[in-house]
Amino acid sequence: MLTIDKQGRVLNPRVTISIRPNIERGAMLQVRGLIVHQTGGSTRESSLSSYLAPKSNGAHFLIDKDGTILQTASLLKHTWHVGSLRARCLAEYRCTKTELQTLARFNPKAENRMEMKKAVPARYPANHDSIGIELVGAVVTSNGTAPAEKGVYEQVTAEQNKSLGWLVQELKQTFRVPVSEVFRHPDVSRKNPTEAASAKW
Repeated sequence: MLTIDKQGRVLNPRVTISIRPNIERGAMLQVRGLIVHQTGGSTRESSLSSYLAPKSNGAHFLIDKDGTILQTASLLKHTWHVGSLRARCLAEYRCTKTELQTLARFNPKAENRMEMKKAVPARYPANHDSIGIELVGAVVTSNGTAPAEKGVYEQVTAEQNKSLGWLVQELKQTFRVPVSEVFRHPDVSRKNPTEAASAKW
């Protein structure tokens, strides 16, 4: 179980504090899930640099290829790391007729609006109630010309998976998050399906 100070920082020798205030948004009143990402960039420096821009997207933790864990946002604040939600009822085969009618036409904004009227576990965890964990990992394209989002994310390292497993376990215990509410980013939002595909926790 993690010790967290009044600023929302983890007090543990395995976690290096590297808070980037530009990625912090409003208060996170309750943690309902954990979302695992990959950065799309090949170094932690590229992610940390991007977090300096005003109104940046970002996650609460960044795990480098050597397994180093950086905390980049307070656990008392939410960050923009999820995006528009997919309909969880589709993945779990439990949509109502009304929901299926809404989902009959491809409209991610309408789908997200429908989902945000629900609470976890009827919907996936969202920006305001989930902790984001980024794994440093680039998108590799076969010929160098395809857009990055069409490429394939590189494999997560063994060191990253070891640190990820420890961090997920600690966060689950600390915030009482069930294993059913820990997801890869593409599971909950319309993202590259290879993102964090090799992540293990």
